[in-house]
Amino acid sequence: MTDEDPISPPPANELPWVLEALLFVADEPQAVGTLARAAGVSDGAAKRALSRLAADYEARGLRLQDDGQKYQLVTAPDYAPYVGRLLGAGPGPRLSRAALETLTIIAYRQPCTRAEIEAIRGVNSDKLVTTLEQRGLIDNVGQSESPGRPKLYRTTAKFFEHFGIASLGELPPLPADEPETSVSM
Repeated sequence: MTDEDPISPPPANELPWVLEALLFVADEPQAVGTLARAAGVSDGAAKRALSRLAADYEARGLRLQDDGQKYQLVTAPDYAPYVGRLLGAGPGPRLSRAALETLTIIAYRQPCTRAEIEAIRGVNSDKLVTTLEQRGLIDNVGQSESPGRPKLYRTTAKFFEHFGIASLGELPPLPADEPETSVSM
């Protein structure tokens, strides 16, 4: 096939399977627009087909994971022990409490800067942010417009895999702040 060979868009009932094939061969998560262009359909048609594909996977060993911007095929978290046994993967190094705290802040407030993380934690978080970035759980996604143009961080597809969730919507809700009570003496 050459670039001159036109590819007609697939029938609507086959579009989820075309997108499945594209995601299967992709080395990294793909944006809806990229998938839509490759399939020769609109972004809206691709989103509808991805929703159908995600629903079809609910009863199977795969999941369609999205981080709000990109999509990727992953194994279902319930089957991770079997996949790990096949691949010979151990559990790997655990995240410290401080690293989990930093990662939580980024997950709920993304994109955010180190200064925002440190304002919440109350301590320097440079090393933790670097460690999370090296492990591929967070990524630098640009710079803030605030003075000094600090880096902005957000979670990655590996974050979703690590915690066995498909989207940020699956994060538990943050606890409501307790109402302040006044103490009278």
